[in-house]
Amino acid sequence: MNLSEIKPPKGQVKVQRRIGRGMGSGRGKYSGRGAKGAKSISGYSKMRGFEGGQMPLHRRLPKRGFSNAVFKKHFAVINTGALDKLEGDTFTPESLKAAGVIKKLGDGLKVLANGDLTRKISVSAQLFSKAAEEKIKAAGGTATVIAPKAVKEIKPKK
Repeated sequence: MNLSEIKPPKGQVKVQRRIGRGMGSGRGKYSGRGAKGAKSISGYSKMRGFEGGQMPLHRRLPKRGFSNAVFKKHFAVINTGALDKLEGDTFTPESLKAAGVIKKLGDGLKVLANGDLTRKISVSAQLFSKAAEEKIKAAGGTATVIAPKAVKEIKPKK
């Protein structure tokens, strides 16, 4: 016995049905798809939410709200409690990014007031929450507001 003589067991390999090969194939004139209609045509795929031709629910419901996604600003956020745990006493967006505390700066840095501040620090950022600014000043530190990053100019379509 050698590898060229090995065959699969009887009944394991089935002959593939040949669709669309005429009347003698056992699948008939329409290849088992029936006559006419979307499903009988090649390239048919039913869309999500298809309701048999009835207007789908997602198109029947009214549109609501407003999305300002094009002009939305994305700020990197840090809390006063996190600043208190870091080494050093002066923090800028660039120094925080270099330290690995912030991944993406986006449109700038915003300082929030979550956590306690026990030491004097000076922070430079684009935005401060009122409570964060009060906490920094109460600890004897300074909160410097940096001008926001330049906004990309959007050209109107012609």
